[in-house]
Amino acid sequence: MSSKTKHVPLRRCVSCGIQHPQRDLFRVVKTPEGPVVVDQEHKKIPGRGAYLCHVSVCWERALTKDRVGFALRSSLSPTDKEYLRQFADSQLQRQ
Repeated sequence: MSSKTKHVPLRRCVSCGIQHPQRDLFRVVKTPEGPVVVDQEHKKIPGRGAYLCHVSVCWERALTKDRVGFALRSSLSPTDKEYLRQFADSQLQRQ
């Protein structure tokens, strides 16, 4: 007999390519209205999403090489990039 185990959805970091459980990643969303936001509450903000792990090097690489823009199928504005850099600086320093 097999015991029932709960399915844990896996997502891949757009920068390093390593799979992690979905809850362990940040979801960056290009909203239909236009701006890019980080879905911190895991409430599935509508829009195209990309996942990044909690490593600051991944965030910097993803923004420098436009991996987030490629995954979101949209170019990021300078304002969007600055917002994501500020988010990474504030959230990843604590970890």
